[in-house]
Amino acid sequence: MEEINIKDFLTYLKKYTVLIIILAIFLGCIAVAYDKIYKTPMYTTYTTIVLVKNDKSNFNNAEAINQSDILVNQNLVSTYSQIIKSKLVLKQVINDLELDETIQTLSKNVNVQPLEDTEILKISVTNAKPDLAAKIANNIAKVFKTEITKIYKMNNVSIIDEAQINYKISNNTTKRDLVLAVLLAVFGTSTIIFIKFYFDDSVKFSENLETEIGMPIIAKILKDSNKNDLIVYKKPNSLTSESIRTLRTNLQFASVDKNLKTLLITSTIPSEGKSFISTNLAISFAQAGQKVLLIDCDLRKGRQHRIFKLNNKLGLSNLLISTTHSLRGYINKTFIENLSVMTRGVIPPNPSELLNSQKFSSLIDILYDKYDIIIFDGPPCNTLSDSLIISSLVDKVAIVSSENYTPKSELIATKDAIKKVGGDIVGDILNNITIKGHSYSKYYYYEEEE
Repeated sequence: MEEINIKDFLTYLKKYTVLIIILAIFLGCIAVAYDKIYKTPMYTTYTTIVLVKNDKSNFNNAEAINQSDILVNQNLVSTYSQIIKSKLVLKQVINDLELDETIQTLSKNVNVQPLEDTEILKISVTNAKPDLAAKIANNIAKVFKTEITKIYKMNNVSIIDEAQINYKISNNTTKRDLVLAVLLAVFGTSTIIFIKFYFDDSVKFSENLETEIGMPIIAKILKDSNKNDLIVYKKPNSLTSESIRTLRTNLQFASVDKNLKTLLITSTIPSEGKSFISTNLAISFAQAGQKVLLIDCDLRKGRQHRIFKLNNKLGLSNLLISTTHSLRGYINKTFIENLSVMTRGVIPPNPSELLNSQKFSSLIDILYDKYDIIIFDGPPCNTLSDSLIISSLVDKVAIVSSENYTPKSELIATKDAIKKVGGDIVGDILNNITIKGHSYSKYYYYEEEE
C-alpha cells in the first residue's frame, strides 16, 4: 500500500476548502429549513403510576404492606408495561377521546418506562397538540387502572402524577441537525477527496516528488491563466515569465561541467505544455544575449509556425527529404532578436524514419557550431518514438509534466525509456502550478536558494 503523506494531503485538501464551506452551508440550510418548515412540532407530557396494595379492608385492619407484596408488584411491572400499550387499553382510549387515529399510530406515540428498582411506571405521550397529549396520557392511566382491576381482580394501581400540558416542543432538533449537516459536509467531502487523492496518480508538487519520480524538478512553471504562448516576450514581468527565467538559470547551472548546446523538450502525453515551455525558454535565452535556434520536431502536430506566425511550407520535414545541402529558406528569423525558428514543415508519412536518418544527425552537427543553443520541441513520448530518437542525439533532455494532469506512472515510464536509449535527462519541468496570493514569495526564494 502506498504511504500517504499527510502534509501533501492537507495541501491537496486545501484546494477544496471553498467547496467544503459551500456544501456545509447548503446542507445546513436544508437541515434548518426542514426543521422549521416541514417538520411538525410535537409535544410530550407524562403521567406516573405506582403499583401498591390498595385494599381498603386491609387498611381498615391496619395491615401494612409486606415484602411479598412488593416483590409481586415489581414482577408485574414488565407485564403492566405491555398491557398499557396493548390494543385493549389503546382502543378504549381512542373511543373515549374520539381520536382520529389508529391503534398502531397511537402506540408509536406512547412510551412506557419502568423506573429502575421501583414499582413506578412513567407513561409518556407525544402529540402535535399539547393539550391532547395530556388528555391521552391521563386517559391511558385511567383505562389501564380499570382494566387491571378487571383482569387481576385487585386494586394495586395508583396514579402519582397526572399529565400536565407541556408547551415545550419535544422534537426540536435544529441545533443537532445543523451540527450533523456540517459534520457530514466536512468529513463526508474530506473522505471522498481522500479517496480521490489516494487513487489519483497525477503529478502533484510536494517535497518528496523528486524521490517519487526518480529525477530532479529543475523548475516549477506557474500557470498562465491567459494562455499567452509568448508570455516572456509580451509580459516579461509576470510571475510565469519569472519562473521561465528561473528554468533557464537552473539549466545553465545543471550543465556547468559541460556547455549546454542542444536541448530536447519533450513530455509524456499531449497538452502538458511542452511547446509553451520550448517557445518561452528559447525567448528567455535570446533575451539573455544568446543566439538561439528553436526547431519544431513534432512533425505531426507541431505548432511553432502558428505561434510565431511563420510560413510552414519549408520546414524540418521538407529539409530532411530534400537533396539540398543549403539551409536557406528553412530557418526563419523572428521578431525577437537572436531567435530563429525552423518550423516542422509538411506532415510526412514517416516522421520517425526521417528523425532517425543520418541526414537529421548530420543537420544537428552542422547547426551545432552556428548557435549558442538549439532547442528541440519534440512530440510526447507515450506512443511515439520520435523524441526517444532525438534524445540520444542531444546534450540534455528535459521532460515537461503538468501538475494534477500527468500520470506519475507514465512520467516514470517516459524517463526510463529515454534513459534506455542513452538520453541524458537533466530533470522534470513541472508546468501549470497554481500558487495563490502571497505564497509566490515563498516559491521565489526557494528557487533562488537552489
